[in-house]
Amino acid sequence: MSGSNATRRKEESWFRTEFLEPMNDFKNPRQEWRRLFSELFGTFLLVIVAAGGGMMSQAFPDTISRQAAVVAPGLMVMGIILFMGKVSGAHLNPVVSLAFALRRDFPWRRVPGYIIVQLLGATLAALFLQSVVGVSASYGSNYPASSYTDGAAFWMEFVLTLGLVSVILGTASGAQNIGIIGAFGVGSYIALAGLWGSPISGTSMNPARTFGPDLVGGDFSSYWVYVVGPLAGALVAVAFGYVLRGRGGGKAGSGAGQGALFTEVDDQTKD
Repeated sequence: MSGSNATRRKEESWFRTEFLEPMNDFKNPRQEWRRLFSELFGTFLLVIVAAGGGMMSQAFPDTISRQAAVVAPGLMVMGIILFMGKVSGAHLNPVVSLAFALRRDFPWRRVPGYIIVQLLGATLAALFLQSVVGVSASYGSNYPASSYTDGAAFWMEFVLTLGLVSVILGTASGAQNIGIIGAFGVGSYIALAGLWGSPISGTSMNPARTFGPDLVGGDFSSYWVYVVGPLAGALVAVAFGYVLRGRGGGKAGSGAGQGALFTEVDDQTKD
């Protein structure tokens, strides 16, 4: 009996040391998995709504308007930033991760992991939608309008992503940080960009959001538009951010870009 008690105590001690204590230590740098899970889950939710609008419209004609389909992702992003932004920064988008890294508000070593789980989250969402809704995931992807060229869609994605990343970096800067109100700024921009630009390019502004439905639907015919356009827009937004606010977003920008788990601040950025 005593041997059984000793074994149980040893197991309890191991469980507490190896599992409970690390779980409770949110600032431990080993908690990177929390950030990655947050990005995966957040991107999954975003694509459920963003791709789901087109797929539900195909399954149930005349039930979802274009206005509703393009506003919904903005509302979802707003909710995700509010409830998970403090964990990972709620990037949900590879070009946002790259932009924060270029601004020195996000460590470069974390970028590959973020991008991988963002692509995975988008793919899982597309798989879920296709299996439940019963139509091809390609109906939830982004393609240039039939009467427009890939080049026109590229420029639309470039300009819209330039605005999106400018809003994200601006509301995360040390000089202009506006806390959780930033969620409303980002969400509102996504909704307004969709209302204006969706007829031409679908207003992806996010390589992961388009990757999942393209992969599951098996159609990458215009995918380059939704990689190169947003990437170019993000790079220009970073340059504009330097002109407007200088180098980096300081402690506020780093906190917004990384979340609250073991936030690192570049010594060369301003406070």
